[in-house]
Amino acid sequence: MEKKNGTEIASLGEFGLIDRLTSRLKQRNATTLLSFGDDAAVIDLGEEVMLLTTDMMTEGIDFDLSYFPLKHLGYKAIVRGINDILAMNAKPQQVVVALGISAKISVEALDALYEGMEHACNEYSVDLVGGDTTASMNGLVITITATGRAKKEDVVYRSGAKEHDLICITSNLGAAYMGLHLLEREKRVLKDIDNPEPKFQGHEYLLERYLKPRARINILDALKENDIHPTSMIDLSDGLASDLRQICRSSQCGARIYLERIPIARQTTELAEEMHIDPVIAALNGGEDHELLFTVPLDMQEKIMQLGLVDVIGHITREEAGVILVTPDGEGIALKAQAFDR
Repeated sequence: MEKKNGTEIASLGEFGLIDRLTSRLKQRNATTLLSFGDDAAVIDLGEEVMLLTTDMMTEGIDFDLSYFPLKHLGYKAIVRGINDILAMNAKPQQVVVALGISAKISVEALDALYEGMEHACNEYSVDLVGGDTTASMNGLVITITATGRAKKEDVVYRSGAKEHDLICITSNLGAAYMGLHLLEREKRVLKDIDNPEPKFQGHEYLLERYLKPRARINILDALKENDIHPTSMIDLSDGLASDLRQICRSSQCGARIYLERIPIARQTTELAEEMHIDPVIAALNGGEDHELLFTVPLDMQEKIMQLGLVDVIGHITREEAGVILVTPDGEGIALKAQAFDR
């Protein structure tokens, strides 16, 4: 268990670590169509497939209960789980919840957590069908396992992007990152103050994007209604730079995205400048946006633009061209994935 004579996890990076741990594993069942390497595993059901994914949230790493309302936390936990199903262009149907519960958590707190989960399940027509609980020595741990279904031909993988495809995102980026920074700032400032009154006025949108992200089922419905089938897709949870590189890695392609096309909300820019943070860094590397990043064929450009629900921020290139951010003056900057930090 000690690492003093072993390899530091940070030296591999998050995805390098996953590759190392999973490369030795072999598939033993013909029904396992896809195991690792995408937002969800794909299980053969005949004409349809089942999608299966797990997401874990750990107190002190993924959330801070000193400012995260438990009702919102329950809602967000469900959204994080089902977004991986949506990112495969599938309909989420069931979730299973496992909790590690520390002694400081009351029954009433768990009631609030499950109230938020129930609200999300109602909103997205998902059933909470079971789970497990165990004691935790290090705070609250939430694990969501989500399932979904789709026709085989409808499933979208990270590996399907082709040269000249358009790169699209479903909403603005960096807001959740700045919402987290706002909460952390007010926690520090008000640490030793009785009856603290945090200054959230004018930043409500940022707080909602971090505390209560929305699942983009409406976007997938709109794409289907307009006969637009994405060639690749991923849940934007680790930041645009990192997740775009995952699509390019899986699809063996490159990408060019344009700085002036990346949508950044006004509140994000204002707070970033106030806190001396580059809003572009927040948009590229912030993570927790839980939007959908996807590609579509170039001949779908007119349909996508008429849809009015997504932003086209670039296009797919040859693999040797790399993953490039183009600035307004035409300079190309290579995008790099973040180090493992969660």
